[in-house]
Amino acid sequence: MLPGRLCWVPLLLALGVGSGSGSGGGGGGGGSRRRRLLAAKVNKHKPWIETSYHGVITENNDTVILDPPLVALDKDAPVPFAGEICAFKIHGQELPFEAVVLNKTSGEGRLRAKSPIDCELQKEYTFIIQAYDCGAGPRETAWKKSHKAVVHIQVKDVNEFAPTFKEPAYKAVVTEGKIYDSILQVEAADEDCSPQYSQICNYEIVTADVPFAIDRNGNIRNTEKLSYDKQHQYEILVTAYDCGQKPAAQDTLVQVDVKPVCKPGWQDWTKRIEYQPGSGSVPLFPSIHLETCDGAVSSIQITTELQTNYIGKGCDRETYSEKSLQKLCGASSGIIDLLPSPSTTTNWTAGLLVDSSEMIFRFDGRQGAKIPDGIVPKNLTDQFTITMWMKHGPSPGVRAEKETILCNSDKTEMNRHHYALYVHNCRLVFLLRKDFDQADTFRPAEFHWKLDQICDKEWHYYVINVEFPVVTLYMDGATYEPYLVTNDWPIHPSHIAMQLTVGACWQGGEVAKPRFAQFFHGSLASLTIRPGKMESQKVISCLQACKEGLDINSLESLGRGIKYHFNPSQSVLVMEGDDIGNINRALQKVSYINSRQFPTAGVRRLKVSSEVQCFGEDVCISIPDVDAYVMVLQAVEPQITLRGTDRFWRPAAQFESARGVLLFPDIKIVSTFAKAEAPGDLKTTAPKSAVLDEMLHNLDFCDILVLDGDLDPRQECLELNHSELHQRHLDATNSTAGYSIYGVGSLSRYEQVLHHIRYRNWRPASLGARRFRLKCSELNGRYTSNEFNLEVSVLHEVRVSDEEHVNHLIVQPPFLQSVHHPESRSSIQRSAVVPSIATVVIIISVCMLVFVVAMGVYRVRVAHQHFTQETEAAKEAEMDWDDSALTITVNPMEKQTFLKKHEEPGRGEDETEDEEEEEEVEEDLSSSSSDSDDSDEEEEEGLGRGRRGQSGARQAQLEWDDSTLHY
Repeated sequence: MLPGRLCWVPLLLALGVGSGSGSGGGGGGGGSRRRRLLAAKVNKHKPWIETSYHGVITENNDTVILDPPLVALDKDAPVPFAGEICAFKIHGQELPFEAVVLNKTSGEGRLRAKSPIDCELQKEYTFIIQAYDCGAGPRETAWKKSHKAVVHIQVKDVNEFAPTFKEPAYKAVVTEGKIYDSILQVEAADEDCSPQYSQICNYEIVTADVPFAIDRNGNIRNTEKLSYDKQHQYEILVTAYDCGQKPAAQDTLVQVDVKPVCKPGWQDWTKRIEYQPGSGSVPLFPSIHLETCDGAVSSIQITTELQTNYIGKGCDRETYSEKSLQKLCGASSGIIDLLPSPSTTTNWTAGLLVDSSEMIFRFDGRQGAKIPDGIVPKNLTDQFTITMWMKHGPSPGVRAEKETILCNSDKTEMNRHHYALYVHNCRLVFLLRKDFDQADTFRPAEFHWKLDQICDKEWHYYVINVEFPVVTLYMDGATYEPYLVTNDWPIHPSHIAMQLTVGACWQGGEVAKPRFAQFFHGSLASLTIRPGKMESQKVISCLQACKEGLDINSLESLGRGIKYHFNPSQSVLVMEGDDIGNINRALQKVSYINSRQFPTAGVRRLKVSSEVQCFGEDVCISIPDVDAYVMVLQAVEPQITLRGTDRFWRPAAQFESARGVLLFPDIKIVSTFAKAEAPGDLKTTAPKSAVLDEMLHNLDFCDILVLDGDLDPRQECLELNHSELHQRHLDATNSTAGYSIYGVGSLSRYEQVLHHIRYRNWRPASLGARRFRLKCSELNGRYTSNEFNLEVSVLHEVRVSDEEHVNHLIVQPPFLQSVHHPESRSSIQRSAVVPSIATVVIIISVCMLVFVVAMGVYRVRVAHQHFTQETEAAKEAEMDWDDSALTITVNPMEKQTFLKKHEEPGRGEDETEDEEEEEEVEEDLSSSSSDSDDSDEEEEEGLGRGRRGQSGARQAQLEWDDSTLHY
């Protein structure tokens, strides 16, 4: 073939030359034509390629793999240029491919991408390609092109995208107790272009230990029955995988709420309701509503009950003494408390068992108390009242014996019961035997009441009003007439003494040894008797009223269709209506209220019961009861502090006077409570110090106890004007053991009364010192003050004959200061010694003689200091001297001086020590004269101004009055 092809060249050249010369003329035009003819003769074939190609390219790669490979052939080969392939050209707009020639001779080419290929933008490409030979010469002239071939390229996907869920979270609600084929379906997608990487092949639950499963299509089902009581809500995480096993970039949250099977009942209420003391009225169920499960309800009745029978005496009541409560409720005077708090004057209850601070006495069938003679009149009139709180259960034993609450029987010889109150077989019996008064007729003697409450082990308030022959019982404010009245003969009058007892009956006769009998089993409190008068219904209701109970906020908003009713103690509230919405709103307004300043902390149980009527149905829906409780938190407890002068001296004349000596002229009663300091920097972890803040509340008694032996009524006593008590609505009892002030009153009222307590002694010469102790209380001893001890001494005149004292006086600074007491002018005038002219002359002569013999000069020093209040930490003891009648008399004929002086107990009589102490007193007085307080306003009411000094180095302070001192 090659020789043949070579043979054509000279021939063509010859032909060309011949034709050119034969044409004769125009050398230029003829030459060009000859060259074209020559080229046509040389490049007479077009390149050849396949008619179609299929290619594959991986995204983000530039190499295209074609099938078949890209190769162009030319029949002109091996003629240079004409038989060579110079180019492949692609026809199409903005195609990201190009074709390059790898070898011109072999015609091999390659298809490649000009820019990154993204399958997600375009999965395949189709375009036209043609091959071009190199033409006739090196200057790319007369190229011939092949026919058009179709190229189809597919882009191969790369798994570069992770599945994503179509929703960020899914939520479903299921009913408990059911198995679901599909609760909900989650769905994820993948942005990859290929079916392999763009399809989701699997779903998986990531959260472990949940009763759910998921299939390949994303359907979630429960694997076991769900319980609303066990768990209200489930939160599970789900992920997805594409077919390339690439997991989702972020899991999705699936929330499944478990709805209980519709059960009629109250919804959205809390079991525990906290109550802060002083909060007023607090709603119990602010969001409660009734679920009837589409039941056709025609009407509903709701009963809300506050159960407080285990709190104190049945609920939270004021725990003042019974006398104080009687006075607060407006009861008549003359009430006698038979079960008072144990004290020096009421000691017959000291041996009884006490349950709580409310002075509840528990009788276990082995104890009884004798009421001393004179407490209750021997013979009651035809009108009197007995009141008590009682908690009693069924009587022990098959044949129950009488259980005596109150009994007045013969003390000796006989065993007659004059009047008694007892329980027998759950019946309350009142016995009243009248004396024989020549009326030989039967009279009502026994009154019986049969009530379930007597043996229900709950607290109840009983009042027996006697207006002989009519006896009426009030229990918890309700009136009960006796179901049985037994008549009997009157008792023959005798002179046998009677014994009144509580908790048992005294059997003084018919036995070898007098003893208690018919013991009571149960608890009693506030047992009183009021001779000569009956109590009114209003007072009875007040005495048994609770300080806590149910309340309704905004009665106007209850609606017209709501009927409601409270029981007398407001512990039970009944509401009725026919509209469920109105009933819901009404129950949401029910509140708890406790008006006590210091309520009893603890649990108060709540119960809400419902009765439903339906339209035309025999069987209606049943609503379960609501069982909740109110937790009353602990109230802030007060700290009651008594402050004042705790030691002073007074002249004997003041003790003997009709006014006596005021014991507590400057007493202060302050009540404080610890209040946490407001935090400043939240980052600090150091504990915050507590600050004290004052609190205002009442007191119910203050006791002044005489220490070191009782008062001798022949020479001393404690006194207080009754007008001071009546003006402040307080009462008092006086005895040789002390003085008790009682009644509910403010701190200031008690202060004012205590300021007027006087101590008198008709024989002060024999009195060394008298000590008293003051203690106050709130709520019948629940909160007590500190024990304030007071020592009172008589200021005597003592002749000091020791010459060393005179010498000691010589070296003292010669200054005097006069202080006048407005309240003691009369005593000053009575006791002052006014020296005569002769005495003055003698004094001057003696002074000259003393200078001659170097005996020195007399010096008198008087110091005084003023203060009204001092803290206990600043001193251990304090002495308050009142020398309003002090007179120092100098005898010029003798080297002796009359000097009033008091020696502290336990201190020796060494005169050198006395001189050193006087020097220390001088320094202390001068250093502490500025530590006075300006709170002496209380003493200006007829008392004048007190003068006291404070010293931190001494155990006592001195107060002198030199208003009558002559020097």
